[in-house]
Amino acid sequence: MKQTSSAHRHSSDKLLFLTDEQLRSAIELLFFAYRDFTGDPDRILAERGYGRAHHRAIHFIKHRPDITVAGLIEMLGVTKQSLNRVLRQLIDDGLVVQKVGETDRRQRLLSLSEEGATLEVQLSQPQRDRLRQAYTSAGPEAVAGFREVLHKIMNDGTRAMVADKPGRK
Repeated sequence: MKQTSSAHRHSSDKLLFLTDEQLRSAIELLFFAYRDFTGDPDRILAERGYGRAHHRAIHFIKHRPDITVAGLIEMLGVTKQSLNRVLRQLIDDGLVVQKVGETDRRQRLLSLSEEGATLEVQLSQPQRDRLRQAYTSAGPEAVAGFREVLHKIMNDGTRAMVADKPGRK
C-alpha cells in the first residue's frame, strides 16, 4: 500500500469538500478558542457580578460612542428587556453614561464613563495580547484567511454591520 506524502496530504486539505469529522474538529476548535479568549475577561467580570452580556455592551459602547440604545440592541441581537437589565447595572455602577439625543429627544445615547473606559481596557487587553501573539505566530496569510473565514461564518446582516464600521477592512 502506497503511503501518501505529507505534501500530498497538505494539498488535499485545501479541497473545498470537508468531511463531517473535519467540520466537527473545526467546531471544537472554535469552542475551545472562544472559551480561552473569554476566560480572562470572564474572571474580571465575575469579580463585579457581571457576565458576558456586560462585556459585549461595554465593548460596543466603547467603540461606537453615542450609540443609541436601539442601535446597541440591533448590534447585540438581544431583546430590549435583556439589554435594559444589563444597561441599568452599568449605569447604576457609573460605568455607562446615558444622554438624550440632540435631534431626537426620545433617543438615549450611550457612552462609557472614565471608570467604564478603564474597565474596557482591563477586559480587552488580555484579548488583544492573545490575538497579537496568535496573529504574529501565524503570519499575515493565515490572519487574512482567518478573517475571511470569520466573515463567511457571519450572517449577511452581521457582516454588513461590521463592514459599516469606519476603519474596518
